[in-house]
Amino acid sequence: MDIRQLRYFITVAEHLNFTKAANQLYVAQSAISQQIADLEDQIGVKLFIRNKRSVKLTPAGSVFLKEAIEIVEKTSGAIEKAKQTDEGIIGSLSIGFLAVHVKSFLPSVIKRFRELYPKVELHLNHFPSKMLKDELEHGELDFALTLPSGLHRIEEIEIETVAKEPYCIVMHQNHPLVNKKNITLPDVAGEPFIIHNRHDSPVGSYDFIVQLCEQHGFTPKIVSQPRFVDTVPILVESEMGISILPKSFEAISSPSLRFVEMNQIEDQDFELVIAWKKNNLNPSLSRFLKVLRFWNE
Repeated sequence: MDIRQLRYFITVAEHLNFTKAANQLYVAQSAISQQIADLEDQIGVKLFIRNKRSVKLTPAGSVFLKEAIEIVEKTSGAIEKAKQTDEGIIGSLSIGFLAVHVKSFLPSVIKRFRELYPKVELHLNHFPSKMLKDELEHGELDFALTLPSGLHRIEEIEIETVAKEPYCIVMHQNHPLVNKKNITLPDVAGEPFIIHNRHDSPVGSYDFIVQLCEQHGFTPKIVSQPRFVDTVPILVESEMGISILPKSFEAISSPSLRFVEMNQIEDQDFELVIAWKKNNLNPSLSRFLKVLRFWNE
């Protein structure tokens, strides 16, 4: 028994006429008659009562018709789902991200993606930078929106820049320099610095700030190294010192803080990338990338 036989049977049952069924299916009437006969032989019962004047379903044929329609519909549905899955229209994506840095664009990208591909289930979670890289490397994530540092160690990795933003000097609104139009790093050489803990910060960020200061003639006087980067703006708000953070932190920080872009700092922007593994066969990957790239144009 095959789907073609079932389709022939259903069409004859709908018309109760072999000639009309043959015309609808664009096949010879003899071919339909042969397929129906083969089908009856296979299941061992007569499906039609036929004479020169009419064609009628047998009681067994009526029962079989309901089942045959269901089988054909389920088969068609299964084929269509398989095609849509292969095309990335149905499926799932697991995406990890650094929460602060994606706030300006990820909600819009997700909303648009869900409008276009409502049958792709999205699993979205915020992770620390190191965990993002580990989860991506072990295949737990399809995408990671993270820092580029350390990603080159992962085999078969693909990386695209998503956003760049300047690093800013972060200070309380009461700080004496807050109203100065042009601030350079040497201006804050004597200030107490609050920097995310070296062991817990994303690869290179602690060293980046220290090296940046040293390039401008001083070593920062670090008074606090909180474990969580979210703590840094809180301590600056407490007027314990100043810090250097990407500008995206301004959106989640107290209005009493000022994020001042530094002058004389070139090619030192914070970079956010999207990363995925080349050997990931998830067909929905390309769909998400297309939406993200459109936003990023």
